[in-house]
Amino acid sequence: MAVETDVLDELRRLRTRVPGLAGSLAATVDGLVLAHDVPRTEPEGLAALTAAALGVAHRMTDAAGRGPFRELLVRGAHGYIATYAAGTTAVLTLLADDRVNVGRLHLEGRRGGARIAELVDARIRPGGGRHADRPATREEAQDPPDRPRPIGTLPVRTPQRPAHRPRTGG
Repeated sequence: MAVETDVLDELRRLRTRVPGLAGSLAATVDGLVLAHDVPRTEPEGLAALTAAALGVAHRMTDAAGRGPFRELLVRGAHGYIATYAAGTTAVLTLLADDRVNVGRLHLEGRRGGARIAELVDARIRPGGGRHADRPATREEAQDPPDRPRPIGTLPVRTPQRPAHRPRTGG
């Protein structure tokens, strides 16, 4: 059985366990859809936005010294978007109505993320692609060791040179 089918089954189980859950999506950390249950939403666009938000969340937790990313919650006028780490290669995004029990959403989102991590990390090696159907070896499935960075240093981003030169005058 392919990993996508197993992940989709987990997404459907989440829908039954969380009243008010409107949709769910599992994607790789680089924005490729693994499985989705998101009616009236473009899954590829949501996966790409999730990857972008994940990048910002990683930088925020790192800059604030709060450890590795675990979850992100966004509240809009009509509900919630919750994103949970699902191992080292995947992420779970849940769309919920505004009347959802947020505690229940977090509880089940964390559990679902852990189950998806088990399914995905065992089958997709880093760099293995979303359709890798062979189990990863024990060494490949382990997290890389954290490298400490001196206190007070942040990653530096070098601005890119514009592709064109702005016009001056008239």
